[in-house]
Amino acid sequence: MTDRYFDQIGAHFARKIYASPKGAIRLAVLTRDLEQWMQGLSSNDRPLRILDVGAGLGHVSEWLLLRGHHLTVSEPSQEMLEATRERLESITAASNVTYLQLPLQALPQRSEQYDLVICHAVLEWLADPAAALQLLSQLVAPSGAISLAFYNRDALAYKNLIKGQFHKLRANQLAGQGKRSLTPQQPLDPREMALWSSAAQLSINASSGVRVFYDYMPEPFKSQSSLEDLIDQELHYSQHPAYSHLGRYLHWWLQPAPR
Repeated sequence: MTDRYFDQIGAHFARKIYASPKGAIRLAVLTRDLEQWMQGLSSNDRPLRILDVGAGLGHVSEWLLLRGHHLTVSEPSQEMLEATRERLESITAASNVTYLQLPLQALPQRSEQYDLVICHAVLEWLADPAAALQLLSQLVAPSGAISLAFYNRDALAYKNLIKGQFHKLRANQLAGQGKRSLTPQQPLDPREMALWSSAAQLSINASSGVRVFYDYMPEPFKSQSSLEDLIDQELHYSQHPAYSHLGRYLHWWLQPAPR
């Protein structure tokens, strides 16, 4: 298995994810979490030094930039990096952004550490996610944090159970198929992720589920629900202990363990 980047399918990605309720819900949960969790990173309201690894189309970067933080945006796909640059350069504070066309594996070589490292929907596309967590731990300052969102294998298995696709579960065929598939090549087991985080000396200090019910809703209930109601209920249940683990993505707040 090799790492997968999003060259030539940026428009497909934008249409399937961010032009749909899926993307709106994901952004709403991630930014709500960041609003809550970032409060502990700065005691004097100074701008944070933030690295966005695999920034995609730049939606979270835009949200952070509008709040006055200093951003380094890293994205190995030229197509996606240019889309992010186009989005951010319309913002007055765009001079606070550094752009790097680099994969995660190349970033520790720059010997930089950040107050906050954003890594959303990246590890499930990599050949070695455990090694990736070790790299992320090198990029975060001792007093900083990592905002990690990853594709939840448990949620994908549950979706297949609901659909009666037992053959996929028996054959362990949960990875995406084909070059244009947006189902990741390596959905991640939360228990393995917890072990790998611990091995990287990172503590899980908060968590949420992203899309804890929307992806399971049958039609016509999806189309009959307003986006406002969907987001409101997703936000309400995303941190509920009975439902958060069902999120299609899990959002974790990782911080370096005390040494």
